[in-house]
Amino acid sequence: MTDSRLPPALGLFDLSGRTALVTGSSKGIGLALAQALASAGARVVLNARDTARLDTAARLLREHGLSVETAAFDVTDPAAVEAGIADIEQRVGAIDILVNNAGMQHRTPFADFPVEAWQQLSRTNIDSVFLVGRAVAQRMIPRGRGKIINVCSVQSELARPGIAPYTATKGAVKMLTKGMAVDLGAHGIQVNGLGPGYFKTELTQALVADETFTAWLSKRTPAGRWGDVQELAGAAIFLASEASTFVNGHILYVDGGITAGL
Repeated sequence: MTDSRLPPALGLFDLSGRTALVTGSSKGIGLALAQALASAGARVVLNARDTARLDTAARLLREHGLSVETAAFDVTDPAAVEAGIADIEQRVGAIDILVNNAGMQHRTPFADFPVEAWQQLSRTNIDSVFLVGRAVAQRMIPRGRGKIINVCSVQSELARPGIAPYTATKGAVKMLTKGMAVDLGAHGIQVNGLGPGYFKTELTQALVADETFTAWLSKRTPAGRWGDVQELAGAAIFLASEASTFVNGHILYVDGGITAGL
């Protein structure tokens, strides 16, 4: 017998009245995730370091009638993160949903990989998740609820030539997600990972244009193609909504099946 107190199924995905922060959201996957959450009713705060890019992205979403604010700060700087999160909570409202999306890539064979690039990758891909996640969790805990989504990757599970350090960072994000879920679950906070496969974005344009790589990817991926960033929307809304209140420490791969086979 169903419980009459439960909302209709589609209502579980409604984010109206929620405030969501998406880091690294002035373009690419981050902007697509922000648009998805806003389309589901959330008031979304876009974050990046480049104010001009943020303003452009915000204007684009507002043209579609979506509720958008911006917050420019460096997610790898502990002091900037604390100040930025405090400002959002005071100026916009309590953060109900956090999407840790900020990240970068650097392709060089392992033996030639510059130390500086390794350090920058680590700061951007791992430190930011820890710093922003901690600052937001500290505020979610007294409220007894919250959703944190850390953007992982198929490289959280699989390696490719020339990106060993990137693979290490995304593997770390996967395990940090699980650790956060274990620590925060008792406080009513769900922490999950979203693992995109190969998607067409500004950052992957060179690979998309590489006929050899695209042919390899199409053969390797059961879906037989690159993903479009809009195809991440449903997974993001699910993990951010009441539909996933008993989903914690899970990595949801949206990859056309690439992690399913050899």
